Formats: sequence, C-alpha cells, structure tokens
Amino acid sequence: MRLDPESEPCFVISVVSKRVKLHPQTIRYYERQGLLKPSRTGGNVRLYSERDVSHVELIHRLTSKLGVNLAGVEVIIDLREKMERLREEIEAEHLRVVQELEKEVRELRARLQKRKLG
Repeated sequence: MRLDPESEPCFVISVVSKRVKLHPQTIRYYERQGLLKPSRTGGNVRLYSERDVSHVELIHRLTSKLGVNLAGVEVIIDLREKMERLREEIEAEHLRVVQELEKEVRELRARLQKRKLG
C-alpha cells in the first residue's frame, strides 16, 4: 500500500500558523467548529498534514475573501469532498470501460486473424 504524502501529519500548529499567516487560536477555532481534524500524537499534540494546511487556507479564503460563514464553509467543503469522490469513481469506471473495450478489440483482432489464416 502506497501512502499519500499529502496526508502525512508532520506540522505542529505554530508552523501551520506561520505558513498560513493565521493566529493559532483561529486554527483551533476551525477545529472546534468541526472544519479541521488534525492528527494527534500520544501527548495530544496536534499534527497537520499538507492537506490540512491547504484546508486551513481554503477555509480562510472562503471566510475572509468571499464572506462565507462557517456553516457555508462546511457545506462547500462537504460538496468538494463528494465531488472528488465522484470524480474518482468516474475515473475508475472510465478505466474499467477502456480496459474492457481494449480486451474486446484484442479478441476481435484475434478472431479476424484466424479467419484470414483459415
């Protein structure tokens, strides 16, 4: 199984705070509102992944630049996640159909080749 490096928790809140230029309390507030779910160490220290950092940036952009309230942010994030899952399902189905068609083409070519030789 291959791990996704984007989801590897490796940043403490102070690092995230500096990267996204937000106060740590704002990031903690987003978490209390259920918009973030950072990993925790055994000592209960929050650890954020690259994906979490991107998530914080999205939340901040939606609230500060676009004026979306936190309830709206939750809906937007939920819809984005559903869209991503659907995109992945569509890609998987597309790949399955392509492979099925390629197999059928190979079989038809083989039958055609037999007819030519026979």
